[in-house]
Amino acid sequence: MYPTLSEFLKTLGINIQLPIQMFGFFVAIAFAVAAYLVSLELKRKQALGILKPSYKKIIVGAPATITDYITSAIIGFFIGFKLIYMALNYSEFSNDPQSTLLSFKGNLLGGIVVAAIMTYLRFRESKAQLLPKPEERKIELKPADHVGNIILLGVVGGFLGAKIFHNLENPSEFVADPIGALFSFSGLTFYGGLIVAAVLIIRYGRKNGLPAIHITDACAPALMLSYGVGRIGCQISGDGDWGIVNLAPKPNWMSFLPDWMWSFKFPHNVNNEGVPIPGCVGRWCHELPQPVFPTSFYETCMAIVLFAILWSIRKKITTPGLLFSIYLIMNGAERFIIESIRVNSLYNIFGIGITQAQIISTILMFLGIFGIWYTKKIAITNEKR
Repeated sequence: MYPTLSEFLKTLGINIQLPIQMFGFFVAIAFAVAAYLVSLELKRKQALGILKPSYKKIIVGAPATITDYITSAIIGFFIGFKLIYMALNYSEFSNDPQSTLLSFKGNLLGGIVVAAIMTYLRFRESKAQLLPKPEERKIELKPADHVGNIILLGVVGGFLGAKIFHNLENPSEFVADPIGALFSFSGLTFYGGLIVAAVLIIRYGRKNGLPAIHITDACAPALMLSYGVGRIGCQISGDGDWGIVNLAPKPNWMSFLPDWMWSFKFPHNVNNEGVPIPGCVGRWCHELPQPVFPTSFYETCMAIVLFAILWSIRKKITTPGLLFSIYLIMNGAERFIIESIRVNSLYNIFGIGITQAQIISTILMFLGIFGIWYTKKIAITNEKR
C-alpha cells in the first residue's frame, strides 16, 4: 500500500516529502477526467444543435466596490495565513496536511501581507479597466464554458453529501468526535456526494440555460469513469473501503492473476488498521489479520467496463435522458452487487440486513427503469405530433 504519493515515489528511488495523500491524488485525477469528458460531450451536443449558447449581461468599466476589496482581502489573508505557515513548517504540513489545513494554525504576518497585496492588485485591476462611463455588455457563454463551475459544484457538493451520508451511516463516529467526523477527509460515502452534487449542478444548469436532462446525459459516462479512477486511490492507499474476510482458495480461472486480486491483507494501509507488521518501522506498519476481498479493485474494473459501454452507445442514443437512466441502472446494479462482499453497517428492514448503499442503489435502479419508460413515452408522443 502507498498511503501517500511520497511512499510510492520511494519505490522508484525518489525520496521527496510531498503533502499529497494517494487517495486525494486519484480523486483529483478523477475530477480532471470528468471535466475533460463532460467538456467533450457538451461541445458535441452544441455542434448537433441540442444545446445552445447562453448570454450574460455584465457591467464593464465600473470601479471596484467595497465588497470587492473586502473579498480580495479575506481571500488573500487566508492564503497568506496558511501558505506562509505551511512553507515555514513544511515537515509538519507534509506529514499531516489534513490537520494543518483544518486547524487554526497559521502565520498572522503572512496573512496580513498577502491580504494587502491582493487588495492592491484588485485596485490596480479596477483602475486599468475603468471607463469614463460604465457600459453594459452581453457576453456569449458556450455550454462547455460552464464545465469549470459544474466540476466545482461537483467537488463541493460531493464532499458535503459524502460526509453527511457517511455520518448518517456511522452515527457512533459522529457522536464520539463531531468536529473530526465533519471536517476530516476520510469517511466519504459516494452516493451522498452524488445526490447533493446532482442537486447543485441541476440547479445551476437551470439558471444558465442548460436543461437538466442534457447535463445528466453529458455527465453519465464521466461519472462512471471518474468513480473507477477514484476507487484506484482507495485500493492503493488502503483507506478501509475493502471487503469481508476471504479465506477461500483462489479459483482456478484466476490462477494466472496475482493473489492480491483474490484476497489481500492491505499491508501499510493508510488507516493503520489491523495488526503490527513484524519488523516494520515507520508510520504505516499495520495489516489486516486476515485477507479480505479487494473490492475497490473490483469496482475499478467494473466501472471501466461500464464506462466503455456508456461511451460507445452515447452517440446512438437520441432520446434525452435515456443515457442517464441507463447509467443509474448500471451504477445501482454494480454497487448493489459489490456491497454483498464489502464491510459496511447494516440496516434491518423486515428482518433483512441491507446497507445504506444497497438501499440507495435499489432506488437508483428503479429510477433508471422509470426513466427509460418515461423518456421513451415522451419520445413516442413527440413523434406522433
